[in-house]
Amino acid sequence: MSAVDTEPGLADRILGGWLGRIAGNMLGKPVEQGEVWTRERIDHYLRRADALPLTDYLPEPLSESESLDLRPEWRSCVRGRIHGSCRDDDVDYAILGLDLLETHGFAFSTEQVGDLWLLRLPYLQTFTAERAAYRNLANGLRPPLTATYDNPYQEWIGALIRADVHGWTSPGAPRRAASLARRDAVLSHTGNGVYGAMWAAALVSAAFTAPTVRHAVDEALTVIPASSRLARTVRRVASLHEAGLAWEDTLTTLTEETAGLGWIHTIPNAAVLTAGLLYGDGDFTRTIALTVRGGLDTDSNGATAGSVAGVLRGATAIPAQWKDPLQDTVRSAVFGFDGVRISELAERTLRLARAGT
Repeated sequence: MSAVDTEPGLADRILGGWLGRIAGNMLGKPVEQGEVWTRERIDHYLRRADALPLTDYLPEPLSESESLDLRPEWRSCVRGRIHGSCRDDDVDYAILGLDLLETHGFAFSTEQVGDLWLLRLPYLQTFTAERAAYRNLANGLRPPLTATYDNPYQEWIGALIRADVHGWTSPGAPRRAASLARRDAVLSHTGNGVYGAMWAAALVSAAFTAPTVRHAVDEALTVIPASSRLARTVRRVASLHEAGLAWEDTLTTLTEETAGLGWIHTIPNAAVLTAGLLYGDGDFTRTIALTVRGGLDTDSNGATAGSVAGVLRGATAIPAQWKDPLQDTVRSAVFGFDGVRISELAERTLRLARAGT
């Protein structure tokens, strides 16, 4: 039995990762449009609805004009309206990654990642760098050209959102998780886009054995170049947190320091995510609430933060208001997986994790 297969149990931690990812994604989905839903506007929305501190899914909009600015999926992602998880690419890629490892094993190639996209993933459910890479694949290009040809999104967050499964299946082995994530990421990303995937996979992996979330953040930093802008940004957030700066002030500082990169770029989103994790301090609700309130790519950041916090504490520690509305069901655009049970995804992930240790 591995060191991680102990109380609260590997199975419970992996299920916690899946539940956390899906719940965090659902929490952030209605306000996923960073240029519209700024940190200040999200808090104004919550304050008007008397929903601060945020301890549950987002409340319904109070006016028609407010609802028009939300993502159209809000009707199935706000309190009282959730009956199973709605479809989203942040969850689709976790499912696709699971299918990749089940089909090709841990020795998969980047080319096999691309083949599986073409087989399982509808083109119109891909975005930014993934859509560019998909188009390049369909036109006969091969990695790494699929990531660089006519692709202005190479350092955006897409590869990072694909990384969790590599952490779940490499519990307590962050370097192995990062290596798997890198092989996946280079299909569509370069530079900090790839480092973001490696860092996220290592972060999830480290959460299985780290005594605190800060230990997991520090361990994840060891798998990416220390001089990269991603590493410098994560260290900056950690230093401000350690210095006792308030969460709001830390994010204000990082917003100024990452200005101009755009709301889907890896770097500013990594700052929001790191702040949510550190100021959340292992508490599941506080972690995903702060992360989503941080703005930018809210559903992606909420998903990754939820995954890390879910692994750190296990499924049994996730409060019922986050788990119960999901009804153990996932909607997915990945062919063959729509309507799959969350518990089944976790069981299949557990088999892979045990096979790989």
